[in-house]
Amino acid sequence: MMKPTALVIGIDLVLVNALYMLFYLLGWHDGSETLWYLVNVFYLVIVLTFIPFAQDKFIRVDQILGRVLKSSVMYFFLLVTFVIVDEQLELHPLNLLREYVISTIVVFYGRFMAREILKHLRSKGKNTRTVVFLGAGHNLAYLYQIMMGELSTGYRVLGYFADADSKHLPDGITRLGNVKDVFAWLEHNRVDQIYCNLPSSRSVEIVNVINFCERHFVRFFSVPNVRNYVHRHMAVKMMDDMPVLTIRQEPLSKLSNRVLKRSFDILVSGLFIVTCFWWICGIVAIITKITMPGPLFFRQKRNGLLGEEFTCLKFRSMKVNADADKLQATKDDPRKTKWGNIMRKTSIDELPQFLNVLMGSMSVVGPRPHMVKHTEEYSALIDKYMVRHWVKPGITGWAQVRGARGETQELWQMEDRIKKDVWYVENWTIWLDVRIMYLTVRNALLGDKQAY
Repeated sequence: MMKPTALVIGIDLVLVNALYMLFYLLGWHDGSETLWYLVNVFYLVIVLTFIPFAQDKFIRVDQILGRVLKSSVMYFFLLVTFVIVDEQLELHPLNLLREYVISTIVVFYGRFMAREILKHLRSKGKNTRTVVFLGAGHNLAYLYQIMMGELSTGYRVLGYFADADSKHLPDGITRLGNVKDVFAWLEHNRVDQIYCNLPSSRSVEIVNVINFCERHFVRFFSVPNVRNYVHRHMAVKMMDDMPVLTIRQEPLSKLSNRVLKRSFDILVSGLFIVTCFWWICGIVAIITKITMPGPLFFRQKRNGLLGEEFTCLKFRSMKVNADADKLQATKDDPRKTKWGNIMRKTSIDELPQFLNVLMGSMSVVGPRPHMVKHTEEYSALIDKYMVRHWVKPGITGWAQVRGARGETQELWQMEDRIKKDVWYVENWTIWLDVRIMYLTVRNALLGDKQAY
């Protein structure tokens, strides 16, 4: 069976080298052997070490784009670093940028085409894996839905072995016999994979099946009975020869993803501070001093990564008051000034948080940081509330662009906000951050009724 990994790497290498020759013919580089060597070695190092893209399940187009962007950013940083260090490599910055942009677009298109090729072949019954189930529990019924939900995933479930008809598997799947019949059936039928859901009390039978599979080149997979109480993505961690399931392995737990997100934060916050923040700060300072007494900035302790407290910066939009660390802002809050109301509606008051981002206590995108008092209150009332603190808080977030902002008068409103925050933590991609930034700017320009 054709492996997605081999197909994608093959197409990538053809495209990368074809682009190398094209850029040479255009006069964008000198065609040195050293540069050609670096182009190929850096690609292989990044793909094989940091960017595992082969999965049994077909990935979405936005996931392909996210992975291409992640690998291309790391690739670009490596190449730029080497060009700076090695003075013999002559590569004009503008040409390097052109090559980076064009290569990213072409590689994305190449991976998209690889996905479509496999999808077409598998929908025609080619390049597939044949599967049988051993057992008939809830988990195998769910697994059957995943495998057969889309023919392009490449699975063909031939049937199942169980000592009684399944109450969970759909009627369309054939019962091939009792558990003991699996050996005789495998002797006369070719199958690629077996998925076993038998209880550990039948360990002797399971071991016999494993030994048989290894003698006949059949892949054996054990399906643990955990979906009765956990419905989420999990990962297997090996401690010596003991497999341990971890119920949470969010994307930003990986070093490569954290490096990518931090690089993105530094780039965006640095550009904003250098180009825009200084003059915006000047205008805000003048108007603030004219309209209300007190300091320009509002500083407040909030909970960030892993619940640690940090000082969150904002342009002050309210009169100095004793309830700043206790009460949420309301729509007609008497503490707000007219100028402060304008800043809050346009989110101008949040702009100093780009300084928090540059210093590392916040990210451009992430769950919004809450007051310490509110964290203490809601963490005792809402399950998974503290999950949002597995990542850095953001200037904007998924919950905010999906309408969950403003005052939370009822508990269900905060629960909805936390649900969206947890979804972001569990589904982060760099492309999702870009999308949230776009939606934030769009909402600010169109006017957000929930912003007050």
